Amino acid sequence: MHVHSTRVSAWSFVAEPSIDVVVLAHELSSTADSVLLDVRDDDEVETARIVEALHVPLARVLAGAPLGIDKTKRIITLCASGKRAELARDALLSRGYADVRIARGGMNAWLSRGLPATGSAVPSAGMAARYDRQMRLPEVGAHGQTRLLRAKVAVIGAGGLGCPCLLYLAAAGVGHLTLVDADHVSLDNLHRQVLYATSDVGRPKVLAAKDALLRSSPEVVVSAHEARLTDENAATLLAGHDVLVDATDNYAARAAVNRASCNLSIPAVFGAVSRFEGEVLTHVPGGACYACLHPSPPGEGLTRTCSEEGVLGVVPGAVGLLQANEALKLLLGYGTPLTGRLLTFDAKTTSFRTLGLDRDPSCPVCAPAR
Repeated sequence: MHVHSTRVSAWSFVAEPSIDVVVLAHELSSTADSVLLDVRDDDEVETARIVEALHVPLARVLAGAPLGIDKTKRIITLCASGKRAELARDALLSRGYADVRIARGGMNAWLSRGLPATGSAVPSAGMAARYDRQMRLPEVGAHGQTRLLRAKVAVIGAGGLGCPCLLYLAAAGVGHLTLVDADHVSLDNLHRQVLYATSDVGRPKVLAAKDALLRSSPEVVVSAHEARLTDENAATLLAGHDVLVDATDNYAARAAVNRASCNLSIPAVFGAVSRFEGEVLTHVPGGACYACLHPSPPGEGLTRTCSEEGVLGVVPGAVGLLQANEALKLLLGYGTPLTGRLLTFDAKTTSFRTLGLDRDPSCPVCAPAR
């Protein structure tokens, strides 16, 4: 008989290397034999934590910090979603702890099941379940999701750019969306304005958009203003928002959004499309604004609008999603916003270019606002 030797890793001695969070909750409430070890960072624990857990950040666990735990006890390691808990488990097994398991799905799974937790940003069970995949990202987490829930974003224009942008901001959990648009849905809107159906033709866009958003994201507050943005109503409509999104279709409207952004000191994300091309620019107070790029209206015959030149339906879709991403970056603080940079998109070649944009110290719009 031929015998094969098998190398056994340390944790393979554990019959069940992970544990479901519901089983874990029952175990914590019914026995003192298990220790829950939370290896997340300090700021994560402040926002949402399990009262019974012992908190030791992963870096300290990996450095061999003493835990004060009997090595015969069962330890369950917990992080946001599982990866750091696995690292902590392996480190503890190598240090001689006999029974170490991970909490499957981590704190995100715990919250999504509605299990008891405390902290400054504990979401409801429904919210945690809806945004589970997003909250698994360290850049979001429970704290970031709560920040989105408390955020206010105004989208000026509910057309080709506004529809995909609004759809994804609502889906991401932005708590308050303000819509500003005076137009009505027409049949020739439908190939690109994805919030609307044929039955919406003739309705005010802001009302049709509000209904569509609430059908998919009923917890979002939507304020609809059937109006055109002007210098006179800008403060009334936009003051108090965290981000403005320009989803309009002409220079005059974008200039009005830009003036409001500068006068109210609110970051703004600009988008424009025509034919097979689009562009995105983000302005933050003190940085280059839309007027630094376009200080005056285009000359006679140079205006490029969808109604005059046409547009491929997917182009405003792509640009609107990029605008939603810019808004989320501003709200959550991840990544690098398109400040001082103009991003251009060419659908024919599926190519992107980024062009540097310096602030104009003599800009008539943003210079006085400093």
